[in-house]
Amino acid sequence: MLITHGTLVTMGTPNEVIPDGALYIDGERIADLGPSAELEARYPAAQRLDARGQLVLPGIICAHTHFYGLFARGMGLPGDPASNFPEILEKLWWRLDKALWPEDVHYSALVGLVDAIRHGTTTLIDHHASQGEIFRSLDQIAVAVDQAGARACLCYEVTDRDGEKAAQAGINENVRFIRLAQARQRDGDHHLAATFGLHASLTLSDGTLKRCNREAKELGVGFHVHVAEDKADVKDSLRKSGLRVVERLAKWDVLGPKSIAVHGVHIDRIETEMLLDSGTMVVHNPRSNMNNAVGTADLPWMLHIGIPVGLGNDGFSNNMFVEMHAAYLLHKQASGDPRTLPADQVIQMLWDHNARIARVFFPGLGPAFGQLVSGAPADVILVDYEPPTPLHAGNLPWHVIFGIDGTSVDTTIVGGRVLMRHRELLTLDEQAIMARARELAGKLWQRI
Repeated sequence: MLITHGTLVTMGTPNEVIPDGALYIDGERIADLGPSAELEARYPAAQRLDARGQLVLPGIICAHTHFYGLFARGMGLPGDPASNFPEILEKLWWRLDKALWPEDVHYSALVGLVDAIRHGTTTLIDHHASQGEIFRSLDQIAVAVDQAGARACLCYEVTDRDGEKAAQAGINENVRFIRLAQARQRDGDHHLAATFGLHASLTLSDGTLKRCNREAKELGVGFHVHVAEDKADVKDSLRKSGLRVVERLAKWDVLGPKSIAVHGVHIDRIETEMLLDSGTMVVHNPRSNMNNAVGTADLPWMLHIGIPVGLGNDGFSNNMFVEMHAAYLLHKQASGDPRTLPADQVIQMLWDHNARIARVFFPGLGPAFGQLVSGAPADVILVDYEPPTPLHAGNLPWHVIFGIDGTSVDTTIVGGRVLMRHRELLTLDEQAIMARARELAGKLWQRI
């Protein structure tokens, strides 16, 4: 397939913007790119997709999400609203995850994937919990991912909050699914990956952390864990161990270059250095942090010392353009300094850092994953945008922040396969999915 007459944004190093550019896809990879006239002459027999001046960008990666939370949208709970983060967990999320049935897990993932494809999000790193239905719950998500044609890295969040038996079931589900995903990747399928999920320090005992570490080492994987999202996590860790959260996780070998530390809102400078020294990846989720009123991570410092902090949505919509906008604004407001977190850093977080994180789980996709360069996986999105002022590599970040929203995505391609063309989904029946989701969600609400 030859995509022609687009404004190509490579997101490479350095980033290039190619006006009236073309992109040639051969199988699942990008084989060539350059001016449209040159590639049209070079590949006269190729199937054409005319971008009509649209921006042509690498597919977007979300570094942390929760498919299972989609059925909470619009749900009202009786009683007083939660007044702090522990109450949010207890009143909403820990009640919801125990009430999920297998079909709920499957359809909540499908709803999330519809949302992702519509907004140009082609790869998602998910963190799952369904404490009432743990065994094979990750398979329900995997089937949805395969049906959609997207890429996803999955895990199950191990927790002690429902007792030792449930914690062991969570460990077993991680081990089982990691082996399955590793086998698929050995067979050349790079649409599915897995890592070892942990909920958070505040719901994990030393014994459980020890068992998880032993299994993860045998499998050669790291961890995906919420870290110091709220002050309650810090207080619990100090009470349990006399250590702050990052220190406690380091004691149990949770940190490392294959691990994701999500949030990091309440960590001090020593903990930040520990994350850096261990090579642990950090994922920032600004909309979630604001919604839960847990505070603002010291993101500028993390970036300053060299941690490749990525962007996630923590279960909010998969419109990652909105997540970028939120990050750009939040840290200016929090610091009182309009120079904080400029647009080019936000763009770097989403396209460069998220790609670096995802490459850990999808090593077979190669070092160019997340870029539009020859040899890279053909994960491509076409975005409607008529710039009112000149657009070039130097000012592109400010065009993205101030002018582009995920609702402008017109076409989404993963591995050379078109998942959405001219806003029409080709792999998923959105109307049927939403209709069944409404039925399932209504029953779930009644159970809760």
